[in-house]
Amino acid sequence: MPHNENLTETKLAVSVQYIERRIYLIRGHKVMLDADLAELYGVPTRELNQQVQRNRKRFPEDFMFQLTKEEAEVLRSQFVISKLSRGGRRYLPYAFTEPGVAMLSSILNSERAIEVNITIMRVFIRLRQILETNEELNRKFAAVIRKLSTHDKYFRVVFDEL
Repeated sequence: MPHNENLTETKLAVSVQYIERRIYLIRGHKVMLDADLAELYGVPTRELNQQVQRNRKRFPEDFMFQLTKEEAEVLRSQFVISKLSRGGRRYLPYAFTEPGVAMLSSILNSERAIEVNITIMRVFIRLRQILETNEELNRKFAAVIRKLSTHDKYFRVVFDEL
């Protein structure tokens, strides 16, 4: 049994890393794109977006928004999404915020969707914890710098007196 548990942990670690690499900062929000979510859920992007459109009331703008041409171009330049001229997408991608991703689990009723959503929610929580840790370190670092600059003043006075 331990061998299977390790295999499961390895698969989970890979999917967590995959998910982390597919969370983007757009308009000040951490989001995932429709194509990445569809791939994770094992459904075509078109099908995912059809389900969302059928349940549009569940997805206000703070849950999901469509990228502008400029935002899509920035992502295209980073090789994230395909070009329209090469047989790729024919419309601008949708970006889902954390609550939007959570809402997807209510319209995609499959075991896989439930498992994927749980993993995605854990990744968002982990990212928040990492940011909080970084903010705490920044505060501590700033306090040390303030202390050192205060000590510097005292050393200057001592050196001047000497």
